[in-house]
Amino acid sequence: MQHIIDRFISYVTVDTESDPNSTTTPSTAKQWDLANKLVDELKAIGLTDVSIDDKSYIQATLPSNLDYEVPAIGFVAHFDTTPDFTGANVKPQIVPNYDGGDIILNKEKNIVLSPSYFEDLLQYKGQTLITTDGTTLLGADDKAGVTEIVTAMEYLIQNPQIKHGTLKVGFTPDEEIGRGADFFDVEKFGCEWAYTMDGSQIGELEYENFNAAGVKLTFRGKSVHPGYAKGKMINSMLLANKYISKLPKEEVPERTKDYEGFFHVVHLDGSIEETNVQLIIRDHNRKKFEKRKKLAIKLAEKVNKKYAKQFGEDIVSIDVKDQYYNMSEKIAPVMHIIDIAEKAMKELNIKPIIKPIRGGTDGSRLSFMGLPCPNIFAGGHNFHGKYEYVPVESMQKAVEVIVKIAEITAEKYKK
Repeated sequence: MQHIIDRFISYVTVDTESDPNSTTTPSTAKQWDLANKLVDELKAIGLTDVSIDDKSYIQATLPSNLDYEVPAIGFVAHFDTTPDFTGANVKPQIVPNYDGGDIILNKEKNIVLSPSYFEDLLQYKGQTLITTDGTTLLGADDKAGVTEIVTAMEYLIQNPQIKHGTLKVGFTPDEEIGRGADFFDVEKFGCEWAYTMDGSQIGELEYENFNAAGVKLTFRGKSVHPGYAKGKMINSMLLANKYISKLPKEEVPERTKDYEGFFHVVHLDGSIEETNVQLIIRDHNRKKFEKRKKLAIKLAEKVNKKYAKQFGEDIVSIDVKDQYYNMSEKIAPVMHIIDIAEKAMKELNIKPIIKPIRGGTDGSRLSFMGLPCPNIFAGGHNFHGKYEYVPVESMQKAVEVIVKIAEITAEKYKK
């Protein structure tokens, strides 16, 4: 278990925060630091065909040790961390034999990880937790997944008596800003299917995710001295507020769950003359997803119609772009890949938690690129913030699931 801890810490202490405003791939040069480290490590443990391209996408192979043909399968994770919360200068804290009480993350700043608020903690009494120091995120999303894949490959190399077909490893940059699959070479990867190790709590197995779109709105106004503004001033900030108020009030992230979709205002900045708003639209149901996009456009059209005479041109512009789709339509024809993962968990006494992802993964886009790719737990909790933590035992179980999937696949295709 110490081996997993050491490997994980060696990854999370490398800053790999991605940048949505960058036009390069990877979006930040510092992602190369971990990417190059991983390449060296994959070579050192004995994988073959280890490669990294000019955009930092990594692939490697563990050759089959069978005397019969088995479909090549892959395991994928991303090495960037979210720009939502700083990932610089991560200082992990080890909490052995967790007693079920409050964990002081930062005494000086009075930052406490408490089961009174984060009830999931109580599942891990007696286990070893890795937490933050309260000033950064941890990076278990998805460096826990990277750790698990590397460790599983290393274990299989060290234990050649475990039979498996060809296994492929893929590590990507920029997943946290929606670009993780942009330049993933599916043809080169050469797998019939794969699994992202990018879920949360132990047991998660996911093959349904949101359909997703991003919306950018620009509201324009007219600035006039407030003392002489009657009938002349148009305040773009108030226009934006009116637009947002017309969105369904109950259909927001904090009031929805399971398969329920939402509109989410993620950014707003403005002045009297111009206000920019960014929304994200999410829904598991494709028809409802399309309906949500139409509503966003229709509300903008209504604003333009109302102010057409006074403003003389469109007062609001709207740009709606699809981001990813629900992978379930690509997984449904190959449900045996879910059955294999579910069987692997059950054989390891892990209760499978099969549920929809209220988000997306590289796997959702890879599935539409011809690589069916459901998602498996990596073990972490409270991603994207200072309360993030991961139980080491969950990471160990994820390693065992990868190994067991390889074994079951080999056995399934045995002639």
